[in-house]
Amino acid sequence: MGRGKIVIRRIDNSTNRQVTFSKRRSGLMKKAKELSILCDAEVGLIIFSSTGKLYDFASTSMQSVIERYNKMKEEHYLLMNPNSEIKFWQREAENLRRQLQYLQGYHKQLLGEELAGLSIKDLHNLENQLEMSLKGVRVKKEQVLKEEIKELNSKGNLFQQENMELHKKINLAREKNAELQKKLFSPGRVSEVNRVSHITYGIDKEYELDPTINLELSQPRNQKTNAPNAMNLGLQLH
Repeated sequence: MGRGKIVIRRIDNSTNRQVTFSKRRSGLMKKAKELSILCDAEVGLIIFSSTGKLYDFASTSMQSVIERYNKMKEEHYLLMNPNSEIKFWQREAENLRRQLQYLQGYHKQLLGEELAGLSIKDLHNLENQLEMSLKGVRVKKEQVLKEEIKELNSKGNLFQQENMELHKKINLAREKNAELQKKLFSPGRVSEVNRVSHITYGIDKEYELDPTINLELSQPRNQKTNAPNAMNLGLQLH
């Protein structure tokens, strides 16, 4: 036989009511989770039991869901009541002003200023926040230093490779120079160079000329010329 239709009304028996609440609550939360995953929806579920116990589920966070709900509700209200838009923006400006004042005060507290009105708990929380901030700064500093050291090591390895290549080229040049010197100063090559030098020296001795030339004036000779008073001047080489 098929299951009969359940009448939706309050269960009088407290035990049965608690069991039904537990089962229905679990099923409802399961359906909400499936809906957020399957349909990529932002889901927020809040349940209060008859005893005042809170049960909630949020696909992101309950605070963001509530803030989004309030914002959408206000926008819907503004669309329905255009005359209240001025008041809405006034409230927004006041909220932003309060947030700005809070952030300015918190910033001064982080700098160690305006600490007179803080309790021990507030000072402890501020100290923890500063320690966390300092820890984050140190972690970032270590990361930057590691990256710089890694880059310097990479450059050092590159310079070392270039240095090795230069040493190889220098050694190769030295080997070629040694081979040329060996060929140039081999015994057969030296005798040939000496023979050529000896022949050149003999030719120079054979055709050596006296580079000294003396120039003197010679006495004029008596010659019959058409000009009786003319004198001939001659040069004689010795």
